[in-house]
Amino acid sequence: MSEEILEQTHRAAKTRKEVDSVTVRFAGDSGDGMQITGSQFTDTTAIFGNDLGTLPDFPAEIRAPIGTTYGVSGFQLQFSNKDIFTPGDEADVLIAMNPAALKVNLKDLKKGGMIIVNLDSFEKKNLELAGYAANPLDDNTLDGYYVYKVNITKSTLEILKDLPLGTKTANKCKNFYALGLMYWLYDRPMDITLNWIKEKFAKSSDLIEANTRALNAGYNFGETAEMFGERYVVKPAHHFTQGLYRNIMGNEALSMGLICASHNTGLKMFLGSYPITPASDILHNLAKHKKYGIITFQAEDEIAAITSAIGASFTGSIGVTTTSGPGMALKTEAMGLAVMTELPLVIIDIQRGGPSTGLPTKTEQADLLQAVYGRNGECPIPVLAACTPSDCFDIAYEAVRIAIKFMTPIIVLSDGYLANGSEPWLIKKYEDLPNIDVKFTTDPEGFAPYSRDENLARPWVKPGTPGLEHRIGGLEKQNITGNVNYEPDNHELMVKLRAQKVKGIENDIPLLEVEGEKSGKLLVLGWGSTYGSITAAIENQKAKGNKVSHAHLRYLNPMPKNTEEVLKSFDKVLIPEMNLGQLSKIIKSEYLIDVIGLNKVKGSPFKAKEIEAKIEEILKD
Repeated sequence: MSEEILEQTHRAAKTRKEVDSVTVRFAGDSGDGMQITGSQFTDTTAIFGNDLGTLPDFPAEIRAPIGTTYGVSGFQLQFSNKDIFTPGDEADVLIAMNPAALKVNLKDLKKGGMIIVNLDSFEKKNLELAGYAANPLDDNTLDGYYVYKVNITKSTLEILKDLPLGTKTANKCKNFYALGLMYWLYDRPMDITLNWIKEKFAKSSDLIEANTRALNAGYNFGETAEMFGERYVVKPAHHFTQGLYRNIMGNEALSMGLICASHNTGLKMFLGSYPITPASDILHNLAKHKKYGIITFQAEDEIAAITSAIGASFTGSIGVTTTSGPGMALKTEAMGLAVMTELPLVIIDIQRGGPSTGLPTKTEQADLLQAVYGRNGECPIPVLAACTPSDCFDIAYEAVRIAIKFMTPIIVLSDGYLANGSEPWLIKKYEDLPNIDVKFTTDPEGFAPYSRDENLARPWVKPGTPGLEHRIGGLEKQNITGNVNYEPDNHELMVKLRAQKVKGIENDIPLLEVEGEKSGKLLVLGWGSTYGSITAAIENQKAKGNKVSHAHLRYLNPMPKNTEEVLKSFDKVLIPEMNLGQLSKIIKSEYLIDVIGLNKVKGSPFKAKEIEAKIEEILKD
């Protein structure tokens, strides 16, 4: 190649192209550090000032054979200089650390997108494990894509050869080589990750050096290699409200919401929890914050977890238990006990694909019917659902408020997508949070365990308060006195009072808001984590000139007072759900409205284009 051509190539490599948004997916074996890589790219991008959405996707089989499609771990991130609502429908760039990662993720890459492969992993054995009969880098499999073959493994091992590390340890640093290359390609600063490396590996100077070298080497490769024609710039977003932001995941936000609620009430918070994917991080997060009066108890089973939390509520603390769908099924008898005793208890269910152990790492809106109806007898419990990772904070705080005000257990629904997904979060000022009023009964005059206030809430009494000794339990109670009572009329009265109390919460929550026209041909109704995909779909439809409105339910039992009015203001109602139509069933039975369901049970969230296609189909009718 002539010097003139080399110079032209070098200049081209330094060309910066400004783009509005990019979707990147890191993919490799579950041991390749893709979640760390994605998290570091996310944190850097959040601090840089972009709006973003993430989708971690890791295998259910923790020890799937290396190199197989079953063990592929992925992390997708969309970042933008404008408002976005999802981690992206399709990736613009795929970083594939081995053939299995390429095979699993190629279908989600845009035609004309970029593929960066770890060339060293595309050897005969790995190709066979991935199910390739021939090397996809050599045939026409990748026609229509921009493919960049990089010796990530060999380059990483070469730059670390003088360090006293085994080959296995050195090989683990290749994820930071790939990360450094992506930092160069998208003009991201490396300081945040370099500082993280120092903190993470503070006990090992060799590991600090190794990962730092790998990160810098990947960046320098991008700078000096002649294979990349352009690098890309996504400027910071300007639509954010002024204030202090941080990147936050859903489970972190739930934990912070609980801590703030505890602090506001002045009460200790007790978490009784059995570790279960994907809820375990709440236990881990709260265990770090005992200085705020948080008590954590890792129970040996789900029943012990919830009953310990009920006991904590009886003593005057805020009882909390966390779980996923299979765990909530085990907790149901104790949930009935909480309903009977009428104690404030927050039950957090991070939904996952089911049933049984099902798909522990895959997302699904699996448990709405279980949350609303899934207990023996007439056993009403209010149900809330978070809609974004940052909304998890608000929903946790609100759950504590309602539980205390109405003296009731309450269920909070999140899911794997929200729990492990992240977005920029405007850190709230504590003084701006609503007050949670706590009233313990201390006056023995006229006291009765099941007397009720204007909200039908019974008194909350700390054990040992003089003159206020009383018993509560799981046998039916006589109205007012709380004595065990089996009289039919009394049983019916208590059942109706408990139901009326939960129903009355509708007077204490906001009305259902409609985004767009308040009446018309089509309303898209959502709940939980479908919020982002629905919002993105509707924004795209509006840009095309189509009139479609959106309403989102954060309160699912009871629903806002105006829900029926809103739904009947539209000719048709579309409900996208990651289940086979659980909200649709409730809406049909409660309001006798023949809604249209869009259902998906694939362990992955909706793509905006899937919802758009259904909207356009309905509007054509």
